Amino acid sequence: MRLLIATDAWRPQINGVVRSLEHMAAEAPFHGVEVAFLTPERFRSFPMPTYPEIRLSLARTAAVAAILDAVRPTHVHIATEGPIGLAVRQVCLRQGRAFTTSYHTRFPEYVCARLPVPRAAVYAALRRFHNGGRGVMVSTPSLAEELGRHGFRNILRWTRGVDTDLFRPRRERALDLPRPVFLYVGRVAVEKNLGAFLSLDLPGTKVVVGDGPSRAALERAHPGVRFLGALAGEPLARVYASADVFVFPSLTDTFGIVLLEALASGLPVAAYPVTGPRDVIGTSGCGVLDADLRRAALAALGIPRDRCRAYGETFTWRESARQFFSNIEAACGAA
Repeated sequence: MRLLIATDAWRPQINGVVRSLEHMAAEAPFHGVEVAFLTPERFRSFPMPTYPEIRLSLARTAAVAAILDAVRPTHVHIATEGPIGLAVRQVCLRQGRAFTTSYHTRFPEYVCARLPVPRAAVYAALRRFHNGGRGVMVSTPSLAEELGRHGFRNILRWTRGVDTDLFRPRRERALDLPRPVFLYVGRVAVEKNLGAFLSLDLPGTKVVVGDGPSRAALERAHPGVRFLGALAGEPLARVYASADVFVFPSLTDTFGIVLLEALASGLPVAAYPVTGPRDVIGTSGCGVLDADLRRAALAALGIPRDRCRAYGETFTWRESARQFFSNIEAACGAA
């Protein structure tokens, strides 16, 4: 298989889409797959309104068609619904190429959090986008059920993994702060519902790792919270291992790779009982899901860290890649 992955989300962005695709590329040789990427690096771009950290590409269909002709992929996967994804979809339909897609982000909820747009209209546009392909990959059963109710067809499961060598329990403490330490890792943006966590009356210290358009306002509103900015690799892993509870206030995430990173680090999770946390935590006993986030955060303090680590080790990128490449081949057939 010679696979072209088209994605609007790419470095230097730090998010679950980019990390998932990077891991798929790293695992590809073990599955006999050659991967090429079509990313914003190929095009001129401009900052997205309200979220300048994300750049939107000026991807013309003629340029995309020329790239596909040069790469000559046997299979095409469209990872995002942005300008690159739209252009590749149009070219594939015009050329009669089969393709698959993936649903990483709750765009209807994200758009409606910023603009007065009817949610049904956004779902209709996304349904048209994804139903044009041979299959749409989603990360959890509850998301598959939800999209099915919205009319999405040919839904395929694609779970995620975690690097358990990097994210692991550690003896040293990178955070010398009053305990317990309640940690959040992720984008600092309105759709992450971060204010619900930062406004909680909790003992110890709240720590935020990540950056985004809401950071300055949240820092002003919550001067007692420690904002560490964006971290990756060893510095991030050390912070995870130094915290006591991972708090995930999002109501809109489709999965949450940060949940797996926390669990692999031996960190129990506190979250709302919604898609993402509900699927990842399930009946594992490694987190507390409650409509009262403060109650969940305090209750999670009593969960054994070794239980969280053992559960986190069950999620591997090798299995995630097997599902990913198998889905593409099953949906689109041989070259």
